[in-house]
Amino acid sequence: MRLLIAVTHLLGTGHLSRALALAEAFTARGWRVDVASGGRPAPHLEIGTATLHQLPSLASDGADFATLLGADGTPADAGLFAARRAMLTGLLDSLRPDVLITELFPFGRRALAAEFDALLERARALQQPPLTLASVRDILAPPSKLKRVAETEARLLRLYDGVLVHSDPALIPLEDSWPLTRAMMPLLRYTGFVVPPPPVPDDGTDGQGEILVTAGGGPVGRPVFEAAALCAASGALPQRWRLLVAKGDAALADRLRAMAPPDRLLVEPVRPDFRALLGRASASVGRCGYNTALDCLTAGVPSVFCPFEDGKEVEQTIRAAILARQPGIATLREADLTPDSLARALQSVLGARIPPLSPASLAGAARSVEIVEALLAEKTS
Repeated sequence: MRLLIAVTHLLGTGHLSRALALAEAFTARGWRVDVASGGRPAPHLEIGTATLHQLPSLASDGADFATLLGADGTPADAGLFAARRAMLTGLLDSLRPDVLITELFPFGRRALAAEFDALLERARALQQPPLTLASVRDILAPPSKLKRVAETEARLLRLYDGVLVHSDPALIPLEDSWPLTRAMMPLLRYTGFVVPPPPVPDDGTDGQGEILVTAGGGPVGRPVFEAAALCAASGALPQRWRLLVAKGDAALADRLRAMAPPDRLLVEPVRPDFRALLGRASASVGRCGYNTALDCLTAGVPSVFCPFEDGKEVEQTIRAAILARQPGIATLREADLTPDSLARALQSVLGARIPPLSPASLAGAARSVEIVEALLAEKTS
């Protein structure tokens, strides 16, 4: 069996990371998997055994997802979009997958609707159309206009066989963020959360009892890192702080190190053993993207989430508010973020026990394979 996943990440790499986790689960079951990636290359992510096809890349202009930039940082032109459409449809024609999965579309990526529609229409026109599924995370940005809901419903009913929802409905049902219609509901298939396997236990002690901070690169992470460094300098909490800064932010890392003595503050590049550090920490501070939130929940570490909410971004704010209903988790809006407010938020969660998620809730990748295989058997029977 062959699977083609079409994904374009525009700001962070969460969408691509989740697509690659799905790809790895499918290849582990003997599938041949191809991933068509339309965002900027992300060499820090493990490709695994899937085949990655890099489209001419796009990125958003910060949180402005309506303004798309090419690889050189200039606005994307018609030629770039045409090249992407041609490559996507060409991959479909040459690979002839049994299953086609589109990440986020049609619930998002409306700026790329032309290329997704071209891919989906070509798939439906094949003599043996693939099983076609949308793949979405737990929280979706609510549509700004009511007509977007009708457009999404129309595409789903005409071009899709189902929707893989990578969440646990007992914790975060999709309707908490998206106004689902009655016609959409039968298409939903909840998989549980897509998370990597837990880190292998080791004898390491790095991060033991510390406050661990990770918040992304560039302007996305800077406010959180600066508040954390100033909080460390104040001595309001006895723990040492460890800030994991993106490797390309050397100037920011140097500035943060100067804010507090090394016995209170350690600043270093993002580490591949981040999840092991998280399991040893007294508390975590960071944004509230899908992967970060799941890492914290899986580790059971008390956490303060400072959701990214520039522009029209509301996904992280919604997720943080839902998760903060549980003990051991607090949320702090960026407008309220100061060293003092961060210290108070941490004091409210330190020592708390986060209720563990069930194994079924954390088996989203494997469960996705089971759901797809069952739907495919039903389609071909």
